[in-house]
Amino acid sequence: MIYGITLVLLSIIAVPSLVLSKKPNAKELLEKIEPYQGWIGLVFCFWGVWGIVTSILNIGWLTSAPIWWITLLAGSIVEATLGFMLGFGLMNKLFLGKNEKAKEKAAEIRSKIAPKQGKLGILGIIVGVWMIVASFLFTIA
Repeated sequence: MIYGITLVLLSIIAVPSLVLSKKPNAKELLEKIEPYQGWIGLVFCFWGVWGIVTSILNIGWLTSAPIWWITLLAGSIVEATLGFMLGFGLMNKLFLGKNEKAKEKAAEIRSKIAPKQGKLGILGIIVGVWMIVASFLFTIA
């Protein structure tokens, strides 16, 4: 369930235009979060990668709980991608500061997925809500 909740929160941060169209007064809150966006993205990127690793390590769930396993993997991929998008600037500064080739490769990846950030955010909200619902329906013993 925690993966679902965090994915919904990350998705809301990733698509501020969607939030602002529904709640105009949310702009103040989003402006307060903006200075921390890089750190939020970095944490969620690693959280998503950890979810991907967890789902791969628990590939046996495909036989006992295939819907939950697919949900976990899909949510983790979306979370890692959105986290990368939001934390790109900070990651460049912290990890890729001295390696120009790695910086160029990261910028190339970001430029390919940047136009899809809004769609990924909406997908993240949908998958996150489904993860919350699925955690109640398909509990793993």
